[in-house]
Amino acid sequence: MAPLLEAKKISKQYVSGTFFKKRNLALREVTFSIKDSPPSITAIAGESGSGKTTMARVLSGILDKTSGEIIYKGKSIDNMNYSESLEFKKEVQTIFQDPFEVYNPFYKVDHVLTTPLKKFGITSNKSDSDKMILSALQEVGLRPDETLGRFPHQLSGGQRQRIMVARAFLLRPKIIIADEPVSMVDASLRATILEELKILREKHGISIVYITHDLTTAYQVADNILILYKGQVVEAGEVEHVINDPKHPYTKLLVDCIPQPNPDVKWGISNDSTDIESRIPSECNNNCLFCIKDGNTNNLTPMYQVNKTRTVSCKSFEKSKICENQDISSYFAKPKF
Repeated sequence: MAPLLEAKKISKQYVSGTFFKKRNLALREVTFSIKDSPPSITAIAGESGSGKTTMARVLSGILDKTSGEIIYKGKSIDNMNYSESLEFKKEVQTIFQDPFEVYNPFYKVDHVLTTPLKKFGITSNKSDSDKMILSALQEVGLRPDETLGRFPHQLSGGQRQRIMVARAFLLRPKIIIADEPVSMVDASLRATILEELKILREKHGISIVYITHDLTTAYQVADNILILYKGQVVEAGEVEHVINDPKHPYTKLLVDCIPQPNPDVKWGISNDSTDIESRIPSECNNNCLFCIKDGNTNNLTPMYQVNKTRTVSCKSFEKSKICENQDISSYFAKPKF
Protein backbone atom coordinates (compact mmCIF):
# COMPACT_ATOMS: atom_id res chain seq x y z
CA MET A 1 0.00 0.00 0.00
CA ALA A 2 1.31 3.44 -0.98
CA PRO A 3 2.00 5.92 1.85
CA LEU A 4 -0.58 8.60 2.52
CA LEU A 5 1.95 11.45 2.30
CA GLU A 6 5.49 11.05 1.02
CA ALA A 7 8.45 13.42 0.74
CA LYS A 8 10.96 12.16 -1.84
CA LYS A 9 14.48 13.60 -1.83
CA ILE A 10 13.23 17.08 -0.92
CA SER A 11 15.77 19.89 -1.18
CA LYS A 12 15.11 23.58 -0.70
CA GLN A 13 17.55 26.38 -1.45
CA TYR A 14 16.96 30.01 -0.52
CA VAL A 15 18.62 32.65 -2.70
CA SER A 16 19.11 36.25 -1.59
CA GLY A 17 20.86 39.27 -3.07
CA THR A 18 20.64 40.95 -6.47
CA PHE A 19 24.16 41.05 -7.89
CA PHE A 20 26.07 38.93 -5.39
CA LYS A 21 23.70 36.10 -4.67
CA LYS A 22 23.88 34.17 -1.43
CA ARG A 23 22.56 30.64 -1.39
CA ASN A 24 21.41 28.76 1.67
CA LEU A 25 20.51 25.10 1.39
CA ALA A 26 17.76 24.65 3.97
CA LEU A 27 16.84 21.04 3.13
CA ARG A 28 19.10 18.31 1.74
CA GLU A 29 17.40 15.37 0.03
CA VAL A 30 15.01 14.52 2.86
CA THR A 31 12.93 11.38 2.27
CA PHE A 32 10.24 10.04 4.60
CA SER A 33 6.56 9.15 4.52
CA ILE A 34 3.40 9.02 6.61
CA LYS A 35 1.25 5.91 6.38
CA ASP A 36 -2.53 5.98 6.21
CA SER A 37 -2.86 3.38 8.95
CA PRO A 38 -2.21 3.17 11.81
CA PRO A 39 -2.25 6.94 12.53
CA SER A 40 1.07 8.15 13.88
CA ILE A 41 2.78 11.14 15.45
CA THR A 42 6.13 11.85 13.82
CA ALA A 43 8.37 14.53 15.32
CA ILE A 44 10.86 16.59 13.31
CA ALA A 45 13.32 18.20 15.70
CA GLY A 46 16.42 20.38 15.57
CA GLU A 47 17.79 23.76 16.56
CA SER A 48 16.67 27.05 15.00
CA GLY A 49 17.75 27.17 11.37
CA SER A 50 17.88 23.40 10.95
CA GLY A 51 15.12 23.40 8.32
CA LYS A 52 12.14 22.28 10.42
CA THR A 53 9.68 25.00 9.41
CA THR A 54 10.84 24.84 5.80
CA MET A 55 10.04 21.12 5.85
CA ALA A 56 6.58 21.82 7.30
CA ARG A 57 5.80 24.42 4.64
CA VAL A 58 7.03 22.24 1.80
CA LEU A 59 5.03 19.26 3.09
CA SER A 60 1.83 21.31 3.21
CA GLY A 61 2.40 22.76 -0.27
CA ILE A 62 2.71 26.32 1.02
CA LEU A 63 6.34 26.61 -0.07
CA ASP A 64 7.83 25.44 -3.36
CA LYS A 65 10.68 22.98 -3.15
CA THR A 66 13.89 23.33 -5.18
CA SER A 67 14.00 19.63 -6.06
CA GLY A 68 12.29 16.41 -5.09
CA GLU A 69 8.66 15.45 -4.95
CA ILE A 70 5.73 15.61 -2.53
CA ILE A 71 3.30 12.76 -3.15
CA TYR A 72 -0.19 12.48 -1.66
CA LYS A 73 -2.22 9.31 -2.11
CA GLY A 74 0.17 8.15 -4.81
CA LYS A 75 0.12 11.34 -6.90
CA SER A 76 2.58 14.23 -7.00
CA ILE A 77 1.00 17.47 -5.80
CA ASP A 78 2.61 19.17 -8.82
CA ASN A 79 0.48 17.09 -11.20
CA MET A 80 -2.85 17.33 -9.40
CA ASN A 81 -5.93 18.77 -11.06
CA TYR A 82 -8.17 21.28 -9.29
CA SER A 83 -10.34 18.75 -7.42
CA GLU A 84 -7.32 16.68 -6.34
CA SER A 85 -5.50 19.79 -5.17
CA LEU A 86 -8.59 20.85 -3.20
CA GLU A 87 -8.73 17.43 -1.56
CA PHE A 88 -5.04 17.68 -0.62
CA LYS A 89 -5.50 21.13 0.92
CA LYS A 90 -8.52 19.93 2.87
CA GLU A 91 -6.96 16.70 4.16
CA VAL A 92 -3.49 18.08 5.00
CA GLN A 93 -3.95 20.88 7.52
CA THR A 94 -1.36 23.09 9.21
CA ILE A 95 -1.21 24.60 12.70
CA PHE A 96 1.24 27.49 12.66
CA GLN A 97 3.65 28.47 15.39
CA ASP A 98 2.51 32.02 16.10
CA PRO A 99 -1.03 32.22 17.57
CA PHE A 100 -0.96 36.00 17.09
CA GLU A 101 -0.13 36.48 13.39
CA VAL A 102 -2.60 33.92 12.00
CA TYR A 103 -5.56 36.13 12.86
CA ASN A 104 -6.82 39.22 11.07
CA PRO A 105 -7.38 41.70 13.92
CA PHE A 106 -10.34 43.27 12.06
CA TYR A 107 -12.33 40.03 12.15
CA LYS A 108 -13.77 38.17 15.08
CA VAL A 109 -12.27 34.73 15.72
CA ASP A 110 -15.40 33.14 14.23
CA HIS A 111 -14.00 34.11 10.82
CA VAL A 112 -11.16 31.53 10.90
CA LEU A 113 -13.72 28.80 11.66
CA THR A 114 -16.49 29.68 9.21
CA THR A 115 -14.24 30.48 6.23
CA PRO A 116 -12.80 26.96 5.66
CA LEU A 117 -16.27 25.42 5.92
CA LYS A 118 -17.46 27.76 3.16
CA LYS A 119 -14.34 27.41 0.99
CA PHE A 120 -14.49 23.62 0.96
CA GLY A 121 -18.29 23.41 0.81
CA ILE A 122 -18.49 21.17 3.85
CA THR A 123 -21.79 22.57 5.10
CA SER A 124 -24.73 23.94 3.14
CA ASN A 125 -26.30 26.16 5.79
CA LYS A 126 -25.45 28.20 8.87
CA SER A 127 -27.12 25.79 11.27
CA ASP A 128 -24.87 22.90 10.21
CA SER A 129 -21.80 25.16 10.34
CA ASP A 130 -22.63 26.29 13.87
CA LYS A 131 -23.04 22.68 15.03
CA MET A 132 -19.66 21.67 13.59
CA ILE A 133 -17.92 24.71 15.08
CA LEU A 134 -19.42 24.12 18.53
CA SER A 135 -18.38 20.47 18.41
CA ALA A 136 -14.82 21.33 17.29
CA LEU A 137 -14.36 23.91 20.05
CA GLN A 138 -15.60 21.49 22.69
CA GLU A 139 -13.25 18.84 21.30
CA VAL A 140 -10.26 21.06 22.16
CA GLY A 141 -11.60 22.04 25.57
CA LEU A 142 -12.95 25.51 24.78
CA ARG A 143 -16.29 26.91 25.84
CA PRO A 144 -18.05 28.38 22.78
CA ASP A 145 -19.79 31.08 24.84
CA GLU A 146 -16.40 32.32 26.08
CA THR A 147 -14.74 32.12 22.65
CA LEU A 148 -17.06 32.99 19.78
CA GLY A 149 -17.98 36.58 19.02
CA ARG A 150 -14.68 37.96 20.30
CA PHE A 151 -11.76 39.63 18.61
CA PRO A 152 -8.32 37.96 18.74
CA HIS A 153 -6.90 40.48 21.23
CA GLN A 154 -9.67 39.57 23.68
CA LEU A 155 -8.40 35.99 23.97
CA SER A 156 -5.26 34.55 25.50
CA GLY A 157 -2.47 33.04 23.42
CA GLY A 158 -3.51 29.58 24.56
CA GLN A 159 -7.12 30.14 23.52
CA ARG A 160 -6.03 31.44 20.12
CA GLN A 161 -3.81 28.43 19.52
CA ARG A 162 -6.52 25.98 20.56
CA ILE A 163 -8.91 27.66 18.14
CA MET A 164 -6.35 26.92 15.40
CA VAL A 165 -6.34 23.26 16.48
CA ALA A 166 -10.15 23.33 16.26
CA ARG A 167 -9.97 24.95 12.81
CA ALA A 168 -7.70 22.18 11.55
CA PHE A 169 -9.96 19.51 13.05
CA LEU A 170 -13.08 21.08 11.50
CA LEU A 171 -12.10 19.82 8.04
CA ARG A 172 -11.64 16.24 9.28
CA PRO A 173 -8.12 16.01 7.83
CA LYS A 174 -6.01 12.90 7.37
CA ILE A 175 -2.83 14.70 8.49
CA ILE A 176 -2.13 17.74 10.64
CA ILE A 177 1.27 19.43 10.35
CA ALA A 178 1.84 21.19 13.67
CA ASP A 179 4.70 23.67 13.41
CA GLU A 180 5.88 24.30 16.98
CA PRO A 181 2.28 24.69 18.22
CA VAL A 182 3.23 25.14 21.89
CA SER A 183 6.39 27.24 21.69
CA MET A 184 4.55 30.56 22.19
CA VAL A 185 2.04 29.58 24.87
CA ASP A 186 2.37 29.35 28.64
CA ALA A 187 4.02 26.24 30.04
CA SER A 188 0.79 25.40 31.88
CA LEU A 189 -1.08 25.16 28.56
CA ARG A 190 1.52 23.16 26.64
CA ALA A 191 0.53 19.82 28.13
CA THR A 192 -3.14 20.57 27.38
CA ILE A 193 -2.52 21.33 23.69
CA LEU A 194 -0.23 18.33 23.29
CA GLU A 195 -2.85 16.10 24.89
CA GLU A 196 -5.42 17.44 22.43
CA LEU A 197 -3.16 16.46 19.52
CA LYS A 198 -2.85 12.95 20.96
CA ILE A 199 -6.64 12.71 21.26
CA LEU A 200 -7.04 13.73 17.60
CA ARG A 201 -4.78 10.82 16.68
CA GLU A 202 -6.27 8.23 19.04
CA LYS A 203 -9.96 9.17 18.74
CA HIS A 204 -10.21 10.44 15.17
CA GLY A 205 -7.35 8.63 13.39
CA ILE A 206 -5.48 11.79 12.36
CA SER A 207 -1.73 11.48 11.84
CA ILE A 208 0.40 14.34 13.18
CA VAL A 209 3.71 15.72 11.94
CA TYR A 210 5.00 17.53 15.02
CA ILE A 211 7.69 20.16 14.38
CA THR A 212 9.65 21.20 17.46
CA HIS A 213 12.97 22.27 18.94
CA ASP A 214 11.90 20.88 22.32
CA LEU A 215 12.93 17.25 22.69
CA THR A 216 10.96 16.89 25.93
CA THR A 217 7.62 17.54 24.21
CA ALA A 218 8.66 15.34 21.28
CA TYR A 219 9.38 12.57 23.77
CA GLN A 220 5.98 13.14 25.36
CA VAL A 221 3.80 12.85 22.24
CA ALA A 222 5.71 11.30 19.31
CA ASP A 223 6.12 7.71 18.19
CA ASN A 224 9.18 8.35 16.02
CA ILE A 225 11.52 11.28 15.45
CA LEU A 226 13.75 12.78 12.77
CA ILE A 227 16.68 14.95 13.90
CA LEU A 228 17.57 17.68 11.39
CA TYR A 229 20.95 19.40 11.22
CA LYS A 230 21.51 22.03 8.51
CA GLY A 231 18.68 20.52 6.50
CA GLN A 232 19.90 16.93 6.63
CA VAL A 233 18.42 14.09 8.67
CA VAL A 234 21.29 12.96 10.92
CA GLU A 235 19.38 10.51 13.10
CA ALA A 236 15.93 8.94 13.03
CA GLY A 237 14.03 6.24 14.82
CA GLU A 238 11.77 5.43 17.73
CA VAL A 239 11.62 8.55 19.90
CA GLU A 240 12.22 6.75 23.19
CA HIS A 241 15.44 5.16 21.94
CA VAL A 242 16.74 8.26 20.11
CA ILE A 243 16.39 10.52 23.15
CA ASN A 244 17.38 8.03 25.84
CA ASP A 245 20.30 6.65 23.84
CA PRO A 246 21.35 9.14 21.13
CA LYS A 247 23.94 7.92 18.64
CA HIS A 248 24.81 10.97 16.55
CA PRO A 249 27.03 13.56 18.29
CA TYR A 250 24.62 16.35 17.32
CA THR A 251 21.68 14.49 18.88
CA LYS A 252 23.76 14.02 22.02
CA LEU A 253 24.33 17.79 22.18
CA LEU A 254 20.61 18.44 21.86
CA VAL A 255 19.82 15.96 24.62
CA ASP A 256 22.48 17.53 26.84
CA CYS A 257 20.69 20.87 26.50
CA ILE A 258 17.63 19.48 28.29
CA PRO A 259 17.63 20.78 31.90
CA GLN A 260 17.57 18.02 34.51
CA PRO A 261 15.13 18.26 37.46
CA ASN A 262 18.01 17.77 39.84
CA PRO A 263 20.00 20.71 41.27
CA ASP A 264 23.01 18.46 41.83
CA VAL A 265 23.29 17.65 38.11
CA LYS A 266 25.08 20.36 36.12
CA TRP A 267 23.11 21.47 33.09
CA GLY A 268 24.52 20.73 29.64
CA ILE A 269 27.52 18.71 30.71
CA SER A 270 28.08 15.22 29.36
CA ASN A 271 31.24 13.36 28.53
CA ASP A 272 33.06 16.09 30.49
CA SER A 273 32.58 18.69 27.76
CA THR A 274 29.98 20.57 25.73
CA ASP A 275 32.52 21.79 23.19
CA ILE A 276 31.40 20.80 19.67
CA GLU A 277 34.86 19.86 18.42
CA SER A 278 35.33 17.45 21.31
CA ARG A 279 32.18 15.64 20.21
CA ILE A 280 33.37 14.97 16.64
CA PRO A 281 34.19 11.25 16.26
CA SER A 282 37.73 10.58 15.06
CA GLU A 283 36.32 8.46 12.23
CA CYS A 284 34.64 11.48 10.64
CA ASN A 285 37.87 13.11 9.49
CA ASN A 286 36.07 16.24 8.29
CA ASN A 287 33.90 14.22 5.92
CA CYS A 288 30.37 14.87 7.16
CA LEU A 289 28.09 17.86 7.63
CA PHE A 290 28.39 18.05 11.42
CA CYS A 291 32.20 18.15 11.61
CA ILE A 292 32.95 20.15 8.46
CA LYS A 293 35.48 22.94 9.00
CA ASP A 294 36.34 24.33 5.60
CA GLY A 295 32.88 25.70 4.74
CA ASN A 296 32.14 23.01 2.16
CA THR A 297 28.79 21.68 3.29
CA ASN A 298 27.83 19.78 0.15
CA ASN A 299 28.91 16.37 1.48
CA LEU A 300 26.04 14.07 2.37
CA THR A 301 26.94 11.20 4.66
CA PRO A 302 24.77 8.13 3.94
CA MET A 303 22.29 6.83 6.49
CA TYR A 304 23.49 3.73 8.32
CA GLN A 305 21.10 1.24 9.87
CA VAL A 306 22.11 0.81 13.50
CA ASN A 307 19.24 -1.57 14.28
CA LYS A 308 15.74 -2.34 13.04
CA THR A 309 14.30 0.97 14.22
CA ARG A 310 17.28 3.35 14.15
CA THR A 311 19.25 5.08 11.39
CA VAL A 312 22.22 7.44 11.81
CA SER A 313 24.16 9.59 9.37
CA CYS A 314 27.64 9.49 10.91
CA LYS A 315 30.97 8.13 9.71
CA SER A 316 31.55 6.44 13.06
CA PHE A 317 28.86 3.93 12.02
CA GLU A 318 30.23 3.22 8.54
CA LYS A 319 30.82 -0.42 9.54
CA SER A 320 27.06 -0.74 9.84
CA LYS A 321 24.85 -1.49 6.86
CA ILE A 322 23.92 1.44 4.63
CA CYS A 323 20.14 1.85 4.51
CA GLU A 324 18.81 0.17 1.39
CA ASN A 325 15.51 2.02 1.53
CA GLN A 326 15.86 5.80 1.15
CA ASP A 327 12.54 6.27 2.96
CA ILE A 328 13.67 6.77 6.57
CA SER A 329 10.22 6.00 7.94
CA SER A 330 10.50 2.41 6.69
CA TYR A 331 12.77 1.87 9.72
CA PHE A 332 10.31 3.44 12.19
CA ALA A 333 8.68 1.52 15.03
CA LYS A 334 4.98 0.80 14.79
CA PRO A 335 2.90 3.39 16.72
CA LYS A 336 1.76 2.30 20.17
CA PHE A 337 -1.57 3.57 21.47
